[in-house]
Amino acid sequence: MPSHIMLSYQWKDQTLVQKIYSRLRDDGLPVWMDINGGVMGNINDAIAAGVEEAVVICPFLTPEYQASRSCKKELSYADTREVIIVPVMLAKSWEASEWLGLITAGLLWVDFRNADKNEENFEMCVRSLEEEIMFSAGHLLDLEEPKLSKVDMEPEPPKHYLKKKPGRRFRHAMSQLYIHEPDEQVTHQTSLNRTRVELTETAGDLCYWEEVKGHGCKFYKNVVTKGYLGYDTGRNQVHSEAIPSVSEEWLLLVDQMDESARRTVMMKNKNSGRFLAVHNGRFVGLESYNEDCKWFLE
Repeated sequence: MPSHIMLSYQWKDQTLVQKIYSRLRDDGLPVWMDINGGVMGNINDAIAAGVEEAVVICPFLTPEYQASRSCKKELSYADTREVIIVPVMLAKSWEASEWLGLITAGLLWVDFRNADKNEENFEMCVRSLEEEIMFSAGHLLDLEEPKLSKVDMEPEPPKHYLKKKPGRRFRHAMSQLYIHEPDEQVTHQTSLNRTRVELTETAGDLCYWEEVKGHGCKFYKNVVTKGYLGYDTGRNQVHSEAIPSVSEEWLLLVDQMDESARRTVMMKNKNSGRFLAVHNGRFVGLESYNEDCKWFLE
């Protein structure tokens, strides 16, 4: 059965990918890289085996990756086998197109464009990658046991971001407020009534939203109330309801203007075309992007 995370890259990025490989292994993730014992005998057979045993494949996106025939074969084969794809962006001021754009369309890439700026940035980028891998495939991976401490020979506590989370949490970058359902007693199992969604300073269970894939969009269902997150243009109001409709369709986009090495995204309502924003502590829907539209994934 599939068992590992495969790193797919173009050779010029080998040094960075090797560093990422080492960190992922140190953190207990089962990771595969061609130069670390992954290739033995016929290279095509070895790469095919790497793909076939992959739960997740992480392509490191650059113009050189897109131009590489070997990289195209690897990722296309993984896509055919429906391996979970977690893209990693390395190139600045560039977007994937042609075959690579087709395969990665709609996928939320992890931003490594400023990972080499300093060690703090690198650590933040690695954490983002691990969180996205765990979000996408944490239930399919066998993590290694924590290493023993050299001092007292007791297991080190597992890193909190290697735990499988129930969903995504959205924290507004400017106000630091979270999107949440206002009342734990709210349920949507038999009700079609809309419930008003609010903002809170406290990150609790009601702030977690399960991601449900739609056709070219995503739905976000509260893990406690089971209500779907939506936006009403007429009332300029955020709500949740039991059955998803066009007002609950969202496009989750990477904020390409951000250079903080954080997981920074924009939430665009597909039906209205408006960006979900917060201004003066209240939800607003904006027709064009500004800093009020910036959200951190947690």
